[in-house]
Amino acid sequence: MSKKVLRDSAPHVSPFEQIRRTNDAGVEYWSSRDFARVLQYEDYRNFEQAIERARAACFNSGQRIDDHFGDITEMIEIGKGGMRAVKTVYLSRYACYLVIQNADPTKEIVALGQTYFAVQTRRQELGDMYLEDQRRLLLRDEIKKHNVKLADAAKQAGVVESKDYAIFQNHGYQGLYGGLTAADIHHRKGLKKSQQILDHMGSAELAANLFRATQTEEKLRRENIKGKDKANQTHYLVGKKVRQTIKDLGGTMPEELPVASSIKKLTARKPKLLK
Repeated sequence: MSKKVLRDSAPHVSPFEQIRRTNDAGVEYWSSRDFARVLQYEDYRNFEQAIERARAACFNSGQRIDDHFGDITEMIEIGKGGMRAVKTVYLSRYACYLVIQNADPTKEIVALGQTYFAVQTRRQELGDMYLEDQRRLLLRDEIKKHNVKLADAAKQAGVVESKDYAIFQNHGYQGLYGGLTAADIHHRKGLKKSQQILDHMGSAELAANLFRATQTEEKLRRENIKGKDKANQTHYLVGKKVRQTIKDLGGTMPEELPVASSIKKLTARKPKLLK
């Protein structure tokens, strides 16, 4: 991992920004050793208490601790060319925010840091929200396109009537959502009759449904499947396979994912996020 520290001697640059590092993938992080020095902790062991409280706060907020706190052992100089191994924690921006909230409030630099990381964390949240919105818009549009192709493939397989196509779609949902039909999903997510399920999915859930649709279409065409029952079974099995893949990867089952705000509101939200 690269230990490049982004430093700037300009007086307007925050001391917390000056000790920010990036790894080889361009991901930012902070060393707990650097952080302790900036916060004027003479004894690092006292700073470790703030880190442990921050870990607890991270866990209680529902975040994965390993995503924000990386425990490593690094070598530091101890004078006359000597080196010593010490324990260090690599912190994400969110971890820094939690640590500084649990640091010694009597230190003036801690108060400044609390303001800095509160503002920066909020900016990052807004940026993440904007990216999520863009992913949702893209995926929702792709699903619309591929559902047309899926409907055509299903028709070629013998799913012609509207009621039969609704049954065909339900089989795909049942495979992906552990037996839940479209109506079941609608009810589980607390949506009104006028609200479409796909319009209230986050990007992860949309991506799972897009994969279900594309793979079902390809399988129907590739294997030249004929008959409504076989088409329904194919859609169910593909959905079930996608679900198993999510499980194998340790992901959240689609029915457990949170309901997203209406995708129709995203166009109105974009100017605000950009600002």
